[in-house]
Amino acid sequence: MNKTNKLSNEEKNALYQLKRLAKKIEKHNELYHKNDSPIITDREFDILVKQNNLLEKKYPNLVIKNSPNKMTGGSISKKFEKSIHKLPMLSLANAFNEKDLIEFIARIKKFLNYGLEKKINFICEPKIDGLSINLYYKNGKLISASTRGDGKIGENVTNNILTIKDIPLILSGSNHPKEIEIRGEIFLNKKDFLIINDKLEDKYKFSNPRNAAAGSLRQLNTNITKTRPLKFLAHGIGAVSNNYDNLSTLYHNLKKWNIPFNNLIINSDSIKGMMTYYKKISDQRNNIEYDIDGIVFKINNIVLQNRLGFVGKNPRWAIALKFSAEKSKTVIKKIDFQVGRTGAITPVARLDVVNIGGVIVSNATLHNFDEIEKKDIRVGDLIEIQRAGDVIPQITKVIDKPATRGNKIIPPTNCPICDSKTVKEKEEAVLRCENIMGCEAQIVGRLKHFVGKKSLNIDGFGEKQILQLRKLGFIKNYIDIFKINKFEKKIINLEGWGRTSYRNLINSIEKSKEVEFNKFIYSLGIRFVGETISMLLAREFIKTEILISSLDKKIKLLNIDGLGPKAINSITSYFQNKNNKKIVCDLNKILKILPYQKSEYNNEFSGKNIVFTGALSKLSREEAKHIAIRLGAKILNSVTKKTDFLICGDKPGSKASKAKELNIKILSENEWISKTNA
Repeated sequence: MNKTNKLSNEEKNALYQLKRLAKKIEKHNELYHKNDSPIITDREFDILVKQNNLLEKKYPNLVIKNSPNKMTGGSISKKFEKSIHKLPMLSLANAFNEKDLIEFIARIKKFLNYGLEKKINFICEPKIDGLSINLYYKNGKLISASTRGDGKIGENVTNNILTIKDIPLILSGSNHPKEIEIRGEIFLNKKDFLIINDKLEDKYKFSNPRNAAAGSLRQLNTNITKTRPLKFLAHGIGAVSNNYDNLSTLYHNLKKWNIPFNNLIINSDSIKGMMTYYKKISDQRNNIEYDIDGIVFKINNIVLQNRLGFVGKNPRWAIALKFSAEKSKTVIKKIDFQVGRTGAITPVARLDVVNIGGVIVSNATLHNFDEIEKKDIRVGDLIEIQRAGDVIPQITKVIDKPATRGNKIIPPTNCPICDSKTVKEKEEAVLRCENIMGCEAQIVGRLKHFVGKKSLNIDGFGEKQILQLRKLGFIKNYIDIFKINKFEKKIINLEGWGRTSYRNLINSIEKSKEVEFNKFIYSLGIRFVGETISMLLAREFIKTEILISSLDKKIKLLNIDGLGPKAINSITSYFQNKNNKKIVCDLNKILKILPYQKSEYNNEFSGKNIVFTGALSKLSREEAKHIAIRLGAKILNSVTKKTDFLICGDKPGSKASKAKELNIKILSENEWISKTNA
């Protein structure tokens, strides 16, 4: 029986949506961060991840490999030199209403093991719709400036930053740290944006101030940047040689150093105060001279920030409460069916073009056929759409059903791509093409995933190239990608190619042959195996041969903390397929798969297997595990001979008895805290 039968309709639909969202978000992330040519606004991009966030919250076991919450930014443009951030530049998770904010604070208190009544002080400030920048000062002198990039490595734009009057080359005053990374936003005032656009030809005009700021800063010709009235406001720090107790002290020092920061900042320790501030700034939004798209709430206490750490790409201690979505009306011209990598068939409405907040919208997702039937959506209907909660704008309701409206939309009995039968598994909302191995859309989807930047990262090998080379029979599977040089002459002479583009592709393929084990696992596209689970598998099995040989012993997977039953069943099912197993073995011969590198930390827990049991009183279980992972330990679910430490809280139960029998070292919660400086 297909393992997907074990998922409910709702879960399968959620998984499909997560995968589809991730693909689209990655595309827009690339356009936004690397190319400075987004086809949607900043707010639109934030809207893209809203449904993903809701789904990941509801179905944490379904979080996928290329989740937007594991992606910090875009890839690095080749126009600029690379610059490594001393401390990663994280992206903020989004909230969209008061309930989200309440849940955010509740999660923090649970992690910190705080009572609900205990207050936490937050810094509240407007979220500027600009370009994130990292300024590195040493001994008070500006050494370099870089964009966020992928969060770890940005683009060195120091020469252009030197043209911005708001940013001091030397910090004023004294007592500044020996080294400090100051983070903030580069932006343009609304009036300046209009002036700049008025001077440009229509084809070169920017769609909004954020894009104009990004385009102005990322110029190879610094003289162009110099003519643009770019502004800067600081909002935090990265690595710093001094210790700060709270952000309030930091902002006080920024003022002394002549670093500009937002004068609309306040402190609050209550939901009521935070929401009052949110509504106040929202009401003033049109009168503020620069674009803002929400309010950032971040814990003032830096010690608490460090305790909370981050999850995926987001700090646990901060969140952005976004302003409400915009809506508009338009007419459905046509409804198409799209087939995704997993075979899911999604209906998409093609619309009369409409402008929503400066963004041209022509498509809207219909999610699935149950959604169409529920809202009785048909061609010709006048509908309301909003740019919120989906990868493309979603239809919120049908406003008018004309007499000339189209026929009722019937779910296809055959795949629109390969004409194979479609199936809808029990309790699943999504209709799927059953031709897993032969449907062209699914094959292309898997190939796209394999070469994607989160996988083997073969630059210049997108959907267009894959489709072109597949049509000619040059690529049938993953292995063929590494044999593409057999068709050198033919490829060079193809439309859109040439010797240079071909050579660039070959170089990128060669470069991809050295890949980290966790990324290799991720590239295989195993259902339910995202980046986090790929890392867990890489840590546990070290290299491909051990992974494959160990899967016969399912107990090894069952004992890996963080691996749920759906992921375990999917992994074992994948490798039980002889074709999959052969491809993995062949890839293992072609690629240089770097084994998982054990933790760089030098402590007694690094590389050790740890099990937690019983109720902890001072730390939440989540924080205790977070500390262990940070120290390089592996967390197991059950006590075995391979367990090195058992950390016991109150009422530890049978795990403690078994640990004593096996002579495993047992630590109390207080001993754990003492040894880890938690």
